[in-house]
Amino acid sequence: MTAHTDLEGTLKVLPEPSHRLLEVVATEYASLTAEYGPRNVLVLKRHPAGLERVREQLAGETTDGTPLSPRLESLPEHASKVLEEYDPTLDRLEYEERIELISLVIAGAKRKIPPYLEGAREHETFARDVGQLLLEVTRQRIRHADCADAHDCLAFLTAMNDRFHEVLDDRGLIERADVIPRVVELLQADADGLRTRITGSYDAVLALEFEEYRRLDREYLAQLTRETDAHTELVCLGERHASVERTRVEAGRLEDLSSGLTVEEVDSLTVRTRGESGSRSRSHSHSQSPPHRGITRYLATGEPPASDEQATARRIRAGTAREQVRQVAAEIQFLVDRHEWSHDEIAVAVPSVDRVPDARTGLRNAGIPTATIGTDSLKEDPAVNELYAVVSAYCDHDVELAHERLAARVPGVETPAESAPTPTPTPTSAFESHPQSHSRSQPTPESPDTHDPPSATISEVLESCADASVRRSLENWIVRTELKRRIAEEESWVDAAEQYQGVRRVLEIARFVEETDLVAPDWEGLRRMLRQTIKYDAPYVHDVETRSPTGGVTVCAIEDLKYDSREAVFLLDCTDGAYPGQQHLTQLFPTAWLKSMPQYPAVTDPDRESLERTFAPRARARAAKSDAAPRHGDPFAAYHAERSRRALALGTRAARSQLYCCTYERETEGLRRTHDQSRYLTLLESVPTIGFEDVDALGREAAIHGEANALEALLDEPRGELERILREASTGGEADLGETEALFEEIQVVLEEGDVDDDLARAVRTQFEFAAGEVVRRE
Repeated sequence: MTAHTDLEGTLKVLPEPSHRLLEVVATEYASLTAEYGPRNVLVLKRHPAGLERVREQLAGETTDGTPLSPRLESLPEHASKVLEEYDPTLDRLEYEERIELISLVIAGAKRKIPPYLEGAREHETFARDVGQLLLEVTRQRIRHADCADAHDCLAFLTAMNDRFHEVLDDRGLIERADVIPRVVELLQADADGLRTRITGSYDAVLALEFEEYRRLDREYLAQLTRETDAHTELVCLGERHASVERTRVEAGRLEDLSSGLTVEEVDSLTVRTRGESGSRSRSHSHSQSPPHRGITRYLATGEPPASDEQATARRIRAGTAREQVRQVAAEIQFLVDRHEWSHDEIAVAVPSVDRVPDARTGLRNAGIPTATIGTDSLKEDPAVNELYAVVSAYCDHDVELAHERLAARVPGVETPAESAPTPTPTPTSAFESHPQSHSRSQPTPESPDTHDPPSATISEVLESCADASVRRSLENWIVRTELKRRIAEEESWVDAAEQYQGVRRVLEIARFVEETDLVAPDWEGLRRMLRQTIKYDAPYVHDVETRSPTGGVTVCAIEDLKYDSREAVFLLDCTDGAYPGQQHLTQLFPTAWLKSMPQYPAVTDPDRESLERTFAPRARARAAKSDAAPRHGDPFAAYHAERSRRALALGTRAARSQLYCCTYERETEGLRRTHDQSRYLTLLESVPTIGFEDVDALGREAAIHGEANALEALLDEPRGELERILREASTGGEADLGETEALFEEIQVVLEEGDVDDDLARAVRTQFEFAAGEVVRRE
């Protein structure tokens, strides 16, 4: 375990999450650059999310016209560069490679696998859950010796993690979770003068998001600012009631992190803007408080708005999760049309990153451009599936299977039945025998004749791409079948960018297979590793870039909005199942087990004192004069529910102008449906000075955008119109049947003369039948 070193410097504390956070950051940065110069101030943010928004805030020009180009990095990024400075030959293990190596280490373990883990291996998410646990074990530098007396499952897994890192060390590899712990040790020892060289490149360090710095992160910061020949000034900036990620693994309030630091309170309402401090501002922040500021404060601190301060937000209630996204899409288009906002100024936040793909797809189907680029789950990636089929074809040597899997994706090829009879393949056929047995005399991607003739069969294409190297064979396939061109032509910019990333990942796996001695460097070895990766890969576990060149609505996990701000923010899934939700730590072990695992790398058994010190829930309840705070019957549940509440508060803070909280119904007993609204929204409703305006986005007379929305609208027309007539009749009113007839005639013309799919036409006509009561169908 790493020895603790006190920090020396200043901790500037914001009393609560503030909508002017980025302005405070800019003010502190301007003060340091005025004294030391922009190139001599290193700005470190704990997490990469929101880094570009901070960069925009800090960039600009000083009064003398000097451009400000901030030295801004996330803490993991900076540590990675320091490690590379020490040893450029170290190879960082990719996520896919890590999955394979861990599985091999566990499979070859000499220790007896505990019966519980043996049974849990059959669960679909087992490998992913184990991988996430071992990442935390590595980040916190927990060794098997620290868990010798722990639960037998945890002791086994930490032993496997130790063995895993021995394998990495033997091969000159390092996993990303081990970068910060490794660099802390190197800086402590000043190995090869590393600390002296690194600290000599700056005079001051501004540490942002300090409330999220863990024990080893703080130690890393201490090593970067330890006394050397020249003094390094350290300024840390933190917010009270804002830690979500650190409090998952460390209990305690912000002040508990301040050992050795001088603590100063910062009033964000009196901080000067960039323009007032002499720099040209490029900020997007509003100096005035947003209408929902009181909601943010109440969720974070429990302090309700004053009697003369009304806090308001908007709420979207939908029947289903799918309709929720449709309503959000309609409201986004309304905002864009009404306020002339760009889609870049709107964000949609989901409770966890695995909800990003569905939400993003729903928005795009409704005609809303999205900007989020990440790496989706590999099993959902068409390009990856094609390359996996290529690998399987080389493994199986099955012509018919290869055609079945690949012909639909590769244009200009014949099926075996259509193609002319071909001679029986000789033993040197690249497809019928192992491709590694061949020389590299095949045409290269740079050859003039780079494309196969349209009449080529899949087997002929595969044979022409075969090479002694599995990686080069895949590269040949990519070039000869014009995979990247096909992706660009068939997909949107965002989907294309993600599929290119998927192709890159597959090629990296192929490279690893050829270079390591742990996996057979052939097609079977590559297929095994690809199958493992595709099976256990989680969506969006990799880098996510939310500012694409083409622009669009950002779709992200709610925590990613912590250092961000947008004109409008939509918080999806504001249900009790998400806020606070049930699972907070892992699906690997039952919660009852976690509470008896003090060595588990998270807060598993908080006592009431830890709960009070970290979140002060009873103090908040007294301030709010409310009985809605947790009663601490289960400190574990109460502790992690408070973290969820904070995440919701930080999501609301990101909205500059308009905040939307979105919910949907769920089935309860029988066929009854009810709104599963988060208890925190219910709590907000109970405060007299907080109000919600319900929005029916689909009821507005707004333009219909997107093919999916148009189809939904067309299907709703017949039933909706007849229901309107029946309502008028039941209340004694009068309905204009001429208007209805004109609408139905219009739909009829579209169905008969327009280019309408037959299935859609049948669906519309069925809607007429349903509306007239002629058809009753039971699922």
